[in-house]
Amino acid sequence: MLRRCAALTAFATLTACETLLPGKPPAAPAPAPTPATAIPAPAPTVGIPPPAPLALASPLRATTWDAIPGWRDDNPQLAWSAFITSCDALKNQPAWQSVCAVAAALHEPSRDTLQRFFETSFTPYQVVNPDGSDSGLVTGYYEPLLHGSRTRSARYRYPIYGVPDDLLVVDLGELYPELRNMRLRGRLDGRRVVPYFNRAQIEDGAAPIAGKEIVWVEDAVELFFLQIQGSGRVRLGSGETIRLGYADQNGYPYRSIGRLLVDRGDLPLERASMQGIKAWAKQNPDKLQDLLNSNASYVFFRELPSELPGPLGALGVPLTARRSIAVDARFIPLGAPVFLATTMPDSRQPLNRLLLAQDTGGAIRGAVRADFFWGFGDEAAALAGRMHQSGKMWVLLPHGYPLPNESK
Repeated sequence: MLRRCAALTAFATLTACETLLPGKPPAAPAPAPTPATAIPAPAPTVGIPPPAPLALASPLRATTWDAIPGWRDDNPQLAWSAFITSCDALKNQPAWQSVCAVAAALHEPSRDTLQRFFETSFTPYQVVNPDGSDSGLVTGYYEPLLHGSRTRSARYRYPIYGVPDDLLVVDLGELYPELRNMRLRGRLDGRRVVPYFNRAQIEDGAAPIAGKEIVWVEDAVELFFLQIQGSGRVRLGSGETIRLGYADQNGYPYRSIGRLLVDRGDLPLERASMQGIKAWAKQNPDKLQDLLNSNASYVFFRELPSELPGPLGALGVPLTARRSIAVDARFIPLGAPVFLATTMPDSRQPLNRLLLAQDTGGAIRGAVRADFFWGFGDEAAALAGRMHQSGKMWVLLPHGYPLPNESK
């Protein structure tokens, strides 16, 4: 879902919310979809490192398994398929080769077998913030369903675009190694590279994007939130459902429309959720476009094979509902198992489970920061929309994983 940013919770709509799910696709329009097993992991976008061993910018504190609350209460079998999916992307990296080879040799492992596998193959590290604190924000995101058509009509009049031909991606790392993985978006104006068109300009027809329509949908607000989530499905009148994933973005940072509504006094803070914003939009249709245009960021999509089991995350593999999370990849390597200790949305009920760090997002910033993928459907949307919890995190890394900033 690339991301492109954070999830849609009462809080996340007040912060930078653009989910990065499909894992940084190419700058040019993607080729025709190939079978799911042949889909290449797209290239990373701004500030998102590739899924490889990295120097962590925040210390990790080596700890013991007994120090992880709920570690032995969770059933690792429920996260096993997601872990194997991570290994599909990591198995050729030296730090992961051994553990992924052992995992591949396990056939229908029992709960006890998997408990021993993790405890003997990994070292647990508690994730801490630069100030030494160990708690952070946990939000949620999901895969939305929209209704649309392959052709424009009075009902279906809002286009979902593929990547424009004139969108340029400038890789700063080619000239400045210290800026590796930093990419800027722009376009040519004569001999100059200038910022790409913003949301208002794209909506007004200034961008040469005609012909890039993938599908047309019936609701501008639902389209806006699709861009926030970074991936989703569109059900056509024929009954066919197509899957869309993040392809690229116009280069502008996300501005929260929820925060803007609160600052203007149009919504109280407690109603600045996805559901509250949608209700405001229905009551104020004449003000809606100006509100949406206040966020200059615009996301472009690509069509993905419908047989994929889930949306593609930044790791380039399908996400698993309730077992995948988005993290800040500056601190936690993509693909790694992470044990999260938090609570259910709007609740004190514990939510302690083993997850896989398979995604990232523009609003997922900080060491102890996670975006919980709830999956697809109305229940997932409701849970994601209410999730604004405090949580603690432990990352599980293979023995000997390089940690330049590991705290002793």
